[in-house]
Amino acid sequence: MADVAVTCVTKPNVNSAHEHITHLGNPTAGWKWTREQVIQSIDAKSNTFYVQDPASGKKAYIGVVRENGKAAYLRTYADGQWNNNLLSLNQCPLG
Repeated sequence: MADVAVTCVTKPNVNSAHEHITHLGNPTAGWKWTREQVIQSIDAKSNTFYVQDPASGKKAYIGVVRENGKAAYLRTYADGQWNNNLLSLNQCPLG
């Protein structure tokens, strides 16, 4: 199992704080996956994904959230709480 850093996301509306994420990636590492691919990888326990605070170096791991009547989505989990660190990441480059 690989421990994978996520450094960017793709949202249909870049300015929306609540828009769903369609892709996650790390251009330095040369990858960009759909949200569904990341969910499948987490569910299969083939990879763990995280975002890292540049100031403290602290990792916040990404988990799958499932709520009744909603599509599964991704959120970070740090310090015992679910949070929205993913939405604060830069937009992934096109391509």
